[in-house]
Amino acid sequence: MLAVLSPGQGSQKPGFLTPWVDLPHADARLKWWSALAGVDLRHLGTEADADEIRDTARTQPLLVAAALLAADHLPMHDVGLVAGHSVGELGAAALAGVLPAEAAITLAGVRGREMAAACALEPTGMSAVLGGDPGEVLAAIEQHGLHPANRNGAGQIVAAGGRDALAKFAADPPAKVRVITLQVAGAFHTPYMAPAETALAAVAGGVTTTDPARILLSNLDGSAVVHGREVLQRLVRQVTAPVRWDLCMRTLKDLNVTGIIELPPAGTLAGLIKRELKGDGAPEIVTLNTPDDLPAARDLIARHGVTPSHEPVPSFRVVVAANAGTFRPADGLDEGQDVRAGQVIGHVVTRQGEVELTAHAGGALTEWLAHHDDPVAPGQPIARIGGHTEGATR
Repeated sequence: MLAVLSPGQGSQKPGFLTPWVDLPHADARLKWWSALAGVDLRHLGTEADADEIRDTARTQPLLVAAALLAADHLPMHDVGLVAGHSVGELGAAALAGVLPAEAAITLAGVRGREMAAACALEPTGMSAVLGGDPGEVLAAIEQHGLHPANRNGAGQIVAAGGRDALAKFAADPPAKVRVITLQVAGAFHTPYMAPAETALAAVAGGVTTTDPARILLSNLDGSAVVHGREVLQRLVRQVTAPVRWDLCMRTLKDLNVTGIIELPPAGTLAGLIKRELKGDGAPEIVTLNTPDDLPAARDLIARHGVTPSHEPVPSFRVVVAANAGTFRPADGLDEGQDVRAGQVIGHVVTRQGEVELTAHAGGALTEWLAHHDDPVAPGQPIARIGGHTEGATR
């Protein structure tokens, strides 16, 4: 399986959008999206300096626009999974078909402006905490009245909160830990962003969604989300909730993702994945930073993606576990068999008893993603169910 990933804030670099703006239709799209976002995206991506694109209100719509602009030049119908880090989730949701591109850009503009406004209410910040025992690091963060805003795996946790508390934490860190102050406007993904969450929810309430056309992972818990409305609710909630990129990477491994493309500005997520998913079975990665990288990205999709076909193709839906426990498939139910909406396809055996897993829609049981007696976590993908429809997206 191949995954396409959309990076988040902090990955931007001055001029990173320059190689893309002369491609067909790019300039017109950027003008339209700029009107929706309330910022000049072409200027920000080509001429603005590092300080200007560090502004949260500008950076967030710029990153979503860059991801969508580059993805326009990929055969996304052959991509099986998408995910994004922080604001990158808006880009991923659009690539999964949950949101129109225009809605993703508009929401990114609102999100950026409102989070910037929330940052101005009191002095807060973020610090990267590298190394150490994860349990000890989390305990120390809590002890100082801080929040673990990002858990990025590979020995990296981001602490966020009041600047005075961050300074005290840096002065007395846990053993074998290095603390790096991040140049950000405030404590993202913490309760300090509550006003921004409220403002974003008010706008998101008017957005029409559809269910994902491919697997879409959530930063909230690394699970595959199957209902469009839930995706939107999670996108709003993520403004104040920690980014669990560690759990997203665990799901990439659980799903045996063999190829990964990181959209521009690429490199940050690829670095985390290389440190976390290494050794035998490590995915092949392409960082898509300029149009010169498109041939390599397309080749990766051709080798790891869904095989193109002129026949009717399946529109997949993913069944996920609601509880932790041990998975037991329904007796006699094998890959390739048809299931109906509401049919019990298996159970999760917990200490409190068995919990039924049902199909949300009818179709063919295309693939088991968990097997008999496998331990499963809440939100873990269990099976893919596909219904054959002409012109659908895999």
